[in-house]
Amino acid sequence: MNHEQLLRILVDLGIKRLDAEVYLYLATMGPKKGRAVSNELKINKTQLYRSLKELQSKGMVNSSSEYPARFSAVLFDKFLDQLIRVKKEQAKTLQASKEELLSSWRSITEKDEEKS
Repeated sequence: MNHEQLLRILVDLGIKRLDAEVYLYLATMGPKKGRAVSNELKINKTQLYRSLKELQSKGMVNSSSEYPARFSAVLFDKFLDQLIRVKKEQAKTLQASKEELLSSWRSITEKDEEKS
């Protein structure tokens, strides 16, 4: 599988393209400081740190406690496990609120039909 296919898979999983590029870079190159990532990927630091923050919130990237911090990609299988847990929780929440959502939907659409 080539780099572009891996990017596409990450994007299909809901990861922004820039975030996917940063994750793949860290996954293949190992822990790096922000400046090195920014220089290598040719993106400005603001975009990079926004991306790193997003990746950290998704559990895809860790940072060291040293200064400046080194960022590292979480193993892809661990990220997938995390993503599966999140999706299952979302599905449970949706299932639990299904009847309430349908009831609200019916009341809204019935009011619209009465106006017509």
